[in-house]
Amino acid sequence: MKKVLVVDDKASIFKVLSVYLKNECELTYCEDPIKAIDWLYDGNEPDLIISDIRMPKMTGDEFLLYLKGNELWSNIPVIMLSSEESSTERQQMLEAGADDYILKPFNPTELKARVKRLL
Repeated sequence: MKKVLVVDDKASIFKVLSVYLKNECELTYCEDPIKAIDWLYDGNEPDLIISDIRMPKMTGDEFLLYLKGNELWSNIPVIMLSSEESSTERQQMLEAGADDYILKPFNPTELKARVKRLL
């Protein structure tokens, strides 16, 4: 089964994703990018990462740049979640290497289709 890492400071997002993706993949949750990086360094490698942008300690865009700048994880597809409608931010995330950018609140079935496409 494919593995998906969800990085979001709101556990409710993980709970929603768990309901809709439980049959598609195995989900792991980290509440901030620092913990996600530790999890990756522990030898875990997901097939996909779903990350919020607005988080404490390290922002999602900093996390994305860190991932794409590290040869160990640069090939992992990343979906960025944002509660802010900004074409500038969307463009920046896509140019930085995000594979998709989805606005919150999102349609869970649409997100499921996008996850399946990337897996």
